[in-house]
Amino acid sequence: MKIALVTGAGAGIGKAIAYALAQQQYCVGVLDIDPNAAATVAREITLNRGQAVSLTADVSDRAQVRAALAVLRQHGPIQILINNAGITALTPFKQIDDAHWDAMLNVNLSGPFILCQEVLEDMEAAEWGRIINISSTSVLTGVAQMAHYTASKGGLIALTRSLALELGPSGITVNNVAPGSVLDTVMSEEHLTRMGTSKEAMASRLPVRRVGVPEDIANAVTWLCSDASGYITGQTIAVNGGRALT
Repeated sequence: MKIALVTGAGAGIGKAIAYALAQQQYCVGVLDIDPNAAATVAREITLNRGQAVSLTADVSDRAQVRAALAVLRQHGPIQILINNAGITALTPFKQIDDAHWDAMLNVNLSGPFILCQEVLEDMEAAEWGRIINISSTSVLTGVAQMAHYTASKGGLIALTRSLALELGPSGITVNNVAPGSVLDTVMSEEHLTRMGTSKEAMASRLPVRRVGVPEDIANAVTWLCSDASGYITGQTIAVNGGRALT
């Protein structure tokens, strides 16, 4: 049984990914900065006859990450990594101070950098691995008052491409999923409030005429984790209902 690690798995997209991977018979490391959220998701997976391990760490803290991975490795080497943990904010550019900038990049970009380094030895030993980074469609379109967020996610796409080139010969693929607007997540609800818009208004601007749900992202991620996706690496798959086209 392959071991998969999902960061930010206590809610929203990460939670949906953890559930989907468990249904595919992976043992899932459910990592979140909120220990109660991680424990709840892991317990629900277990109750549904899946295998899951609850883990707690701030992904921007290498020592915390190493401690969490040591717990997960008791179940086997880690061969799948989903870098989903992230933060967001709507802040006019002139009001972004150094602390805001650093916090955004620490979680959204340094976190995946740390996780990729820390799991790499397992994947190289197996000569097989899947790394999927979760960025955002906002990188493809740009969003006013989110310069720090889009910069961090743009960096994640660049990291994805570079790692794909470097790790491909070792049997490791590295891809990126760029979600659009997704319902039922804390980030999306906060974003709607800040933008002063509604789900209905947002849906009306999309070609598919609906806003996404976490399971839409989980479906794409699950496929990228499979052997069927082995010839795909360094790519960004936009799961956004066509938002980048409008």
